[in-house]
Amino acid sequence: MFTIDTESGLDKVVLINAAWGLGENVVQGAVNPDEYQVFKPPLGDDKLVPVLEKKRGSKDIKMIYGEAERPTRNVSTSGAERDSFVLNDQEILHLARWATTIERHYGCPMDIEWAKDGIMDKLFIVQARPETVHSRRNVTILKTYKVANKGRVLTIGLSIGDAVVSGRICPIPSASDIDKFIDNSILVTEMTDPDWVPMMKRAAAIIMDHGGRTSHAAIVSRELGLPAVVGTSDATYVLLSGQDVTVDCAEGSTGFVYEGIADITAVTVDVSKQVQARTKIMLNLANPATAYHWWHLPSDGIGLARMEFVVSNVIQVHPMALVHFDHLKDETAKRKIAKLTRGYHKKPDYFVDKLSLALSDFKTNEYRGLIGGGEFETYEENPMIGFRGASRYYSPRYKEGFALECRAIKRQREEMGLTNAVVLAPFCRTANEARNVLDVMADNGLKRGEHGLKVYVICEIPSNGIRADAFTEHFDGFSIGSNDLTQLTLGIDRDSGELADLFDEQDEAVKWMIAHAISVARKKHCRIGLCGQAPSDHPEFAKFLVDAGIDSISVSPDSFFAVKQLVIESERV
Repeated sequence: MFTIDTESGLDKVVLINAAWGLGENVVQGAVNPDEYQVFKPPLGDDKLVPVLEKKRGSKDIKMIYGEAERPTRNVSTSGAERDSFVLNDQEILHLARWATTIERHYGCPMDIEWAKDGIMDKLFIVQARPETVHSRRNVTILKTYKVANKGRVLTIGLSIGDAVVSGRICPIPSASDIDKFIDNSILVTEMTDPDWVPMMKRAAAIIMDHGGRTSHAAIVSRELGLPAVVGTSDATYVLLSGQDVTVDCAEGSTGFVYEGIADITAVTVDVSKQVQARTKIMLNLANPATAYHWWHLPSDGIGLARMEFVVSNVIQVHPMALVHFDHLKDETAKRKIAKLTRGYHKKPDYFVDKLSLALSDFKTNEYRGLIGGGEFETYEENPMIGFRGASRYYSPRYKEGFALECRAIKRQREEMGLTNAVVLAPFCRTANEARNVLDVMADNGLKRGEHGLKVYVICEIPSNGIRADAFTEHFDGFSIGSNDLTQLTLGIDRDSGELADLFDEQDEAVKWMIAHAISVARKKHCRIGLCGQAPSDHPEFAKFLVDAGIDSISVSPDSFFAVKQLVIESERV
């Protein structure tokens, strides 16, 4: 385990890997282990369970003690072992607390090995040494990547490092075949050990079938500054010798291997030289998994975390299908859900354990695309203005699904100690609907104002702007969603290619709506910000927002520095 995030250098987490049997398989990368992440700050409170993430590894084999002539041997794990987590939450926290104690003692990030005795059922620390990669880096220098013209995804795994490279595949089955490796190509193999290091030094990137973040290949790749994708399970089968690919480790915890040579642009910035703006500049995270990667940006926080990504890419299951799993008619969906929820005794717990803080805003067609969604969603002619957002939360058709979201938020606040996030209510059409949403949240243990809970409304419907004063009575602030606000103000379906030329956030009607909402919010002492691409694309729009008196502007990470500079220049005028 590490007392630092191994890829981003974030020092607020403990990373733990676990597999059955002796630990050698984890070190060698012979298995895909479980991975647990723990948030350090709340560890001092024994009542809290700040386990941020649990990923169940395949753990196909385990190393056990053998006979005298063969001290150890690998055997297959049982189905129960593969389907369950190695450690429970209390054991995860026990190790994390030990790790932080060791880190405080040595005064630096640590790389620690642990073991659990199967007879005594006790945990032990067996080795501790300083972490050698991020502790030596200059964290004020940030390198970002823009990747365009990506091909189809060939395989995915755990990302090691945060770089992007393109190159040609060179599969090597054994370290003894070093003479067959082509310099600066992309090494593809099952797993590595110290014998592979000379070859790894000559590679542009590394892709492996097996291994976790604490495996030999991962550690050496970090030390060499190489991007690597480990634990793919199928790289040696799907990637062909001589094939051109792009290895992308800059998209968070998941590493992608794309077909073909993508267009890669790298930008290096010294964040220590950035001037502070009066207007808060925040980040939009389409993929919450990238939050670690951007932790050292000099931003004022996260303005928008799109939880639709978490539901569709991590949870993957329709919430109502988890609630009514035993009554599902679709046997294929039931098998998929059963596979995803291995390790969870109750299906709804899978949703609660995975979901971060936010309220969902899927449209019916998007919900229908989730596993099991076909049994709970109807077809709509125009889902964009249909059964979405706040209207779902108190509807009998989805009320039980929304209760899972509330359970997740309540767990995050009360069990994990993460009370700093604001809940955003999307697509809330009327003040009466606002009351309904707050009532159903309160029924599920989330009462606005209680224990510091703040609830904002996403200002993305003309009624939100026109009747902003009414919405201030129910919400603590506004987050302007410029895309939906533009399409509904101008009567344009933003998915329509025929009307694309008319879609303009700078139209005077849209700007009036935004300016009016800002004016009302300031009079009512409500916070108000904007989440959208317009300030990135149009410098004059950023100036308009600053002149109108907006509190914050939230943009994508790749636009952060450009927008911040535009805002600073606008504030000087």
